[in-house]
Amino acid sequence: MKSIRTRLLVSLLSVVLLSAAASAALTYTNVLSEAEALFDYQLRQMALSLRDQGFIAPDQAAALANDDFDFVVQIWSVDGTRIYASHPGLALPPRAVLGFAEIRLGNETWRIFSTTTHERVIQVAQPLAIRRQLAAQAALRGVAPILALVPILALAIGWSVGASLRPVRRLAEEVKRRDADALEPVDESGLPAEVSPLIEAINALLARLRSAFDAQRAFVSDAAHELRSPLTALKLQLQLQQRSSDAASRAQANEALAAGIERATRLVSQLLTLARAEPGGPHEPLTPTDLAEAARQAVADVVPLADAKSIQLALQAHPNCIVEGDASALRILVRNLADNAVRYTPDAGRVELAVGEDAGQILLTVDDSGPGIPASERERVFDRFYRRAGSEEAGREDTGSGLGLAIVQTIAQRHAASVRMTDSALGGLRVEVRFARRAGPA
Repeated sequence: MKSIRTRLLVSLLSVVLLSAAASAALTYTNVLSEAEALFDYQLRQMALSLRDQGFIAPDQAAALANDDFDFVVQIWSVDGTRIYASHPGLALPPRAVLGFAEIRLGNETWRIFSTTTHERVIQVAQPLAIRRQLAAQAALRGVAPILALVPILALAIGWSVGASLRPVRRLAEEVKRRDADALEPVDESGLPAEVSPLIEAINALLARLRSAFDAQRAFVSDAAHELRSPLTALKLQLQLQQRSSDAASRAQANEALAAGIERATRLVSQLLTLARAEPGGPHEPLTPTDLAEAARQAVADVVPLADAKSIQLALQAHPNCIVEGDASALRILVRNLADNAVRYTPDAGRVELAVGEDAGQILLTVDDSGPGIPASERERVFDRFYRRAGSEEAGREDTGSGLGLAIVQTIAQRHAASVRMTDSALGGLRVEVRFARRAGPA
């Protein structure tokens, strides 16, 4: 791939060379034409100057007969007698064509001008080869300054292009020297206006990377903190199990240990799910997906937990609810909402899910008969590891991981969907997730 410098130099130098060549050719042609006209004018003026002279003075005759003089002059009387010839060995035709003409004498072509008076015929001739040689020399002298300017212009263009691209090279060197932690914005001062869009794009990318790295560091820190508690609890429960002296206490310790392992397993699973859902993670491409089918699969995953708590779990899904999405991610979104609803709804409660169309959008709703969430906390529950005071799962002592709704929010943002919480007609919480309907056939 050629550099901008190379492309600019090639294009500008090509323009200069083509312009110089065209200008030189035009100048050369014009000078040749003007030189030919000037030589014709000299022939005519010389003939006319001799027309009215009664005789040719000896000094004038000697000048005309000089071998360095490239004109040939002959004068004829009206009866055909040659009165004068500057070069006697070279005879011009006695029958003259008045005005300009070209004749062939020996191995040369001559340009001749003839004029008459009432007493004589005057002929002045010049070899075409000499005329053309002199004209070419004059034309080359006219073209020489143009040709001499070409290397000067080339040097000027090379310097100008290099100076113009120097800030870009400086920018490239600055970015190249940065390490992985140097994510501050690139300085735009002194850079050409044409580079501003690139700098803005780079700075926007650096800002996104900085945000992603900050979020990743916060995630790792929070994950390490959250994992410390269940692992410590597991260690204590194992010690209690080892110290148990009778079968009843040992069975109780084993039950507590199994519950602790289940909580730790769920926490690790939620952490891995959140890490995969984060921006920059490995994602499947968004394709036409039936949200109703994803909801059916998610509800099937939650049925065992609902049965264990005698909760009525219902799904009402309308057909042709097609969205642009990742089927597995959408299944996780619905499953987390349904799982949260079931876990925080008291035994023998009710959880209803619905998938349908509303105002040209695909709407997913999850209603439960649980305790709900106060309006003042409905924004905070989407934060990672946030747990409300007194939010223990109904009939359970553990408080969950605090990641379920954070995962829901992350997946919804990836699908350009909105999540909203309101009061449910069942007495608990209602969660609404709105998706844009996919354009075109399902």
